[in-house]
Amino acid sequence: MKSVAINGYGTIGKRVADAVSAQNDMKVVGVSKTKPDFEARMAVEKGYDLYIAIPEREKLFNQAGIEIAGTVDEMISDTDIVVDCTPGNVGPQNLEKYKKIGVKATYQGGEDHELTGLSFNSFSNYDDSYGAEYSRVVSCNTTGLTRSLKPIDELCGVKKIRAVMVRRGGDPSQVNKGPINAIVPNPPTVPSHHGPDLKTVMYGVDITTVALLVPTTLMHQHNLMVELENDVSLDDVIDVLENRSRVLLLNANEGLGSTAEFMEYAKELGRSRNDLFEIPIWKESLNIVDGELFYMQAVHQESDVVPENVDAIRAMLELESDNEKSIEKTNKAMGIL
Repeated sequence: MKSVAINGYGTIGKRVADAVSAQNDMKVVGVSKTKPDFEARMAVEKGYDLYIAIPEREKLFNQAGIEIAGTVDEMISDTDIVVDCTPGNVGPQNLEKYKKIGVKATYQGGEDHELTGLSFNSFSNYDDSYGAEYSRVVSCNTTGLTRSLKPIDELCGVKKIRAVMVRRGGDPSQVNKGPINAIVPNPPTVPSHHGPDLKTVMYGVDITTVALLVPTTLMHQHNLMVELENDVSLDDVIDVLENRSRVLLLNANEGLGSTAEFMEYAKELGRSRNDLFEIPIWKESLNIVDGELFYMQAVHQESDVVPENVDAIRAMLELESDNEKSIEKTNKAMGIL
């Protein structure tokens, strides 16, 4: 059992902690918080050892009646790897700390690729992070793009990708985010950062993306136009996507015509926090016209990168050299389709 520390027990960190706890080859040695909020209290109630990122705030945790096990420095000194889920502005200084202690670490997509010089996706470049000291799981949107594009590229080759990224304004709990009543180009320039980010895990791919923010909190939505290298039937595309784990082809005509209904579907699956780790694609949207594939998909931004974090841990700690075996193991433990 390898030891994993979760530095930052927030939206992603708490989900990664639960996912790691579900595996039989790794365990959570601790999670960290900066303030004594309900997430900190829940972490302790779940049985996680709680460490504080700001030692000067120990008194606040004591006053709140939340038991702490020590400081972050103590937590990361007693682990095999750190999953850093802290805000982007503290990532670089954390890396210096990890290097000084001599502990491996994997970051989230909110950090720049340049921080680690290595990015990770379970399907496209697992081998590159095998045994690595530092890596970065790409963002929720990039993970979603890779999940569906990689099997298509393997099937018939991808010549060029254009994608319109319709992004949620904020997560459900982010009451200070917006927009409330607007559609906002984000950024107003072309391309957006999503294309270059995809190139950090799908090397050499030709992609241009544009992005918008809209007044929703549930999911992101992607509209893809993919020029194919070789002729292929729509049935072949459907078959390869239906057989790719962590991708779901769902039918709008079965009451799944929106992201809200996708979230309702996750509830029906009985998922904790209503998480939809898989990338749902509207089956009706798949179409090939003059060698160009069109489709629409959605991304649950709070959860789709979680299984990738588990696979990244397994690769970096050299627990499994075969990416498909790691994917299968992670999926089984987490109940992923």
